Amino acid sequence: MLNRVALAILGSLVTWASPATAAEEPVDVELVIAVDVSWSMDFGELDIQRNGYVAAFRSPELQQAIADGMHGRVAVTYVEWAGDTSQSVVLPWTLIDGKDAAEAFAYRLSEARPDRMRRTSISSAIDFAANLFDGNGFEGMRRVIDVSGDGPNNQGRPVTQARDAAVARGITVNGLPLMTQGEDAGGGWGSIRDLDRYYADCVIGGPGAFMIPVNGWTQFPEAVRRKLVLELAGLWPLKRRESAVVSAAVDSETANCLIGETQWQERWQR
Repeated sequence: MLNRVALAILGSLVTWASPATAAEEPVDVELVIAVDVSWSMDFGELDIQRNGYVAAFRSPELQQAIADGMHGRVAVTYVEWAGDTSQSVVLPWTLIDGKDAAEAFAYRLSEARPDRMRRTSISSAIDFAANLFDGNGFEGMRRVIDVSGDGPNNQGRPVTQARDAAVARGITVNGLPLMTQGEDAGGGWGSIRDLDRYYADCVIGGPGAFMIPVNGWTQFPEAVRRKLVLELAGLWPLKRRESAVVSAAVDSETANCLIGETQWQERWQR
């Protein structure tokens, strides 16, 4: 009698655990697209940014990159972020397994209006994005956070701590520094001239991590498409011809990873 009861309990535990395991869809990549919507960008620039991602998912090159993967499918979620408590999931985890799914994702993204929020906390964006992988229903061969932004971290914990914590969980953090507000170009408060160096030294990390700097909004659509193709196809770091572009800041002197926090402190001490 005791053995029969024990077997019944064991059977119920197995039955309870099985759906969670079966629900994990195998994919080539789990990708969090984390996009800066801080007040340093106006609504026109936010539209350029959003439309760049929409165009990327509609591009035949990106759709082919997904199809050429081992599984031929990826999981993507789109997040907007600003300060340490300002993160918003615009599109939840979505399976993209072909042209129709990619077009549908692009359409849904085009219909959602971007919002502006205060401050810049890259560290909180990385922490928020890293937690989105847990229980998302997918099991990827790679987990990637794609962070874009136009300034350094100035709120929340140091960005290197968040980056290192994500890397310790097996997550790769890639970057898309938007060098559209540089000091030498008349940029606003909170901008830095060598944002590409900052991203290279302080933001990106993990296996094959890379960044592609954007020096003007006209470059943005092509940069986004190119970067997503590399991430979703898993081509880095195999294409050596990419290294000179995606690692442009590596040969420069080491960046100050607390420069954003220093700028904020100095501003309020004046």
